[in-house]
Amino acid sequence: MDATQIDFYTRLAHGIATQFGTNCETVVHDLESNDPERSIVAIENGHVTGRSVGGGPSHVVLEAIHAGRLHKLADRLAYLTKTADGRILKSTTIFIRDASGKCVGIFGINYDITVLTAAEGALAELTGTASGTQPDNAAPEPIVRNVADLLDDLIEQSVALVGKPAALMSKEDRVRAIRYLSDTGAFLITKSGPKVCKYFGISKYTLYSYLDEAKGAEEE
Repeated sequence: MDATQIDFYTRLAHGIATQFGTNCETVVHDLESNDPERSIVAIENGHVTGRSVGGGPSHVVLEAIHAGRLHKLADRLAYLTKTADGRILKSTTIFIRDASGKCVGIFGINYDITVLTAAEGALAELTGTASGTQPDNAAPEPIVRNVADLLDDLIEQSVALVGKPAALMSKEDRVRAIRYLSDTGAFLITKSGPKVCKYFGISKYTLYSYLDEAKGAEEE
């Protein structure tokens, strides 16, 4: 984003957070940054999710960056997310686009409704999710505090996809897990390779071999 856009959305973030108080986090991501791991350029009430300026995007956005699909992402309004310590948030994600329609940034709102959900019967209208954007019984999506947590989360998801712990995985299982990590943009994260190698008990050479196999499977 250019300086004018960043200034506007930074002021907008401050205004909304001030209007709704300390339970309302507002965050601005610059997706044209040279470092996708540090896309947060402005944040208000970052204590809500434990993030700060210099933090990174969600795994959904990271995956879209990796796959070149940012232009296909649609705004999401009033859906549920969950912090690492279990608090429930009502979130909105708006993708900022330039004149050509290219996605250049994200404006996010995360409102802590943990206390409100305790009185959900009386406050159902306030805490309810927007119709059609998320099923009523959908599990809240996790919000990670930093890229290290994001990588851990993606590794856990890859293991859940395979359905068995790394120690019991066959070669085919590991290739499947590595393919998932590649598809979700995990290897855009700095020093992700060594951590993945250590977790799955493989060498750097083997990791590259598995990535080649995963890529070959996609092309068939």
